[in-house]
Amino acid sequence: MPRKESRKKKSKPKKASKKKCKKSVVEDKRKCEVVLSMEDVHKIYDLGEVQVHALSGVDLKICKGDHVSIMGPSGSGKSTLLHIIGCLDIPTKGKVMLDSINVSDLTEDELARVRAKQIGFVFQFFYLVPSLSAIENVMLPMMFDGIDFEERYEIARRLLEKVGMGKRMDHRPSQLSGGERQRVAIARALSQDPSILLADEPTGNLDSKVGKEIIELFTDLNKKEGITLITVTHDPGIARFADKIIHIQDGKVCKIEVVK
Repeated sequence: MPRKESRKKKSKPKKASKKKCKKSVVEDKRKCEVVLSMEDVHKIYDLGEVQVHALSGVDLKICKGDHVSIMGPSGSGKSTLLHIIGCLDIPTKGKVMLDSINVSDLTEDELARVRAKQIGFVFQFFYLVPSLSAIENVMLPMMFDGIDFEERYEIARRLLEKVGMGKRMDHRPSQLSGGERQRVAIARALSQDPSILLADEPTGNLDSKVGKEIIELFTDLNKKEGITLITVTHDPGIARFADKIIHIQDGKVCKIEVVK
């Protein structure tokens, strides 16, 4: 009888090992004016039978004039951290101080008021009003503060000059390039003199050349104007324009890297 071939046991594929968050945090011992601090911040989303721990004990200090980048993989808690820094959400546990205000327990209306005064937002997709000109887009947030037209116009004009858009003030977004629209969005974010400028993937919708110009503009505003800047990005090249990179994973700050 023919001998039966012995079957080799198939080895099971090895599961890819997930790197754990190894904490390597450089303690910031500078004496400075702290604009944002977080102490043992947790954020838990209750999904019925499951609880998702999006943030698990984040401690953070950002000083006036800092330029910080936040990096992390998808699902790391980066977006949740962004929402809490931007006063779009409050923690489940822990303390968040923005300037001298404890924002941890504020109502939605109170958060909205703090957000309008203290945080300037710049997003990946610009979010300009299509029917308004560049200068009208920059003037818009100030209108809700009751600032008269002449003062709003003068502030918006100066800001557009500052970001290199002085000659394009009367153009609508559809008449502007992506880089120009982002410059208008930056001017709008600065219109109420915020404590923190928060940029969420600000170069994600731009080509590499224009993206570099925009991050250089941010860096220039930080260095020359002393604007506190927090950039959320997945791009290591963009992150390295900052003075510090905060690496977040599994809802924790794993590493704070000082950029030389």
